[in-house]
Amino acid sequence: MAVRPLIGVSTYLEAEVRWRVWELEAALLPAGYHRLVQRAGGLAAMLPPDAPEHAAATVARLDGLVIAGGPDVEPVRYGAETDPRTGPPARARDAWELALIDAALSSGVPLLGICRGMQLLNVALGGTLVQHLDGHAQTPGVFGHHPVKPVPGTSYADVVPEETSVPTYHHQAVDRLGTDLVPSAHAADGTVEAVELPGSHWVMGVQWHPEMGEDLRVMRALVEAAHRRAA
Repeated sequence: MAVRPLIGVSTYLEAEVRWRVWELEAALLPAGYHRLVQRAGGLAAMLPPDAPEHAAATVARLDGLVIAGGPDVEPVRYGAETDPRTGPPARARDAWELALIDAALSSGVPLLGICRGMQLLNVALGGTLVQHLDGHAQTPGVFGHHPVKPVPGTSYADVVPEETSVPTYHHQAVDRLGTDLVPSAHAADGTVEAVELPGSHWVMGVQWHPEMGEDLRVMRALVEAAHRRAA
């Protein structure tokens, strides 16, 4: 690829972040995300929460979009009561990222959802979530690993045809699939670990954290799709 496609990655907005002598509000993105985009051949741009009405114009400037991991999606977004084990809401981020997803789906910009990003993609398309799942996050703040198996015949299986061990840290998961989404990988316990939207353009979500591993294939597939669209 002669020109690296521009890949936007959504970020946190945290009220109190410390570095050196400073303690300030900051847009925050774990470095694994931008490094994964760069290693896969893309240019990374951080997308901190903004007014939802600016999402379409933002996505129009991008070649590809990543919705990053983060806090639990507020259950009201999928018509559920809040489980006591669900974390506090991040309403501004929910609204911004849902608007980004809608803009990417409407405009044909390739889209990858990672962990929360996959869950939010499912919610954006009318799906629901399991609010608490045991066994996929063992120690607070420490990523675990478990195998995921691709579903034959899916785009994910074309990218990663074999069962692989992936970095994982989540306690929520896809329940009812959103409109037109299909599962493309599962964990051994049956948890949906990847989804995709067949047809019009490249749209995929993965429940694990590829930015914490060495496998570039999923991100490289997004970057290649973004490059084809930009050509």
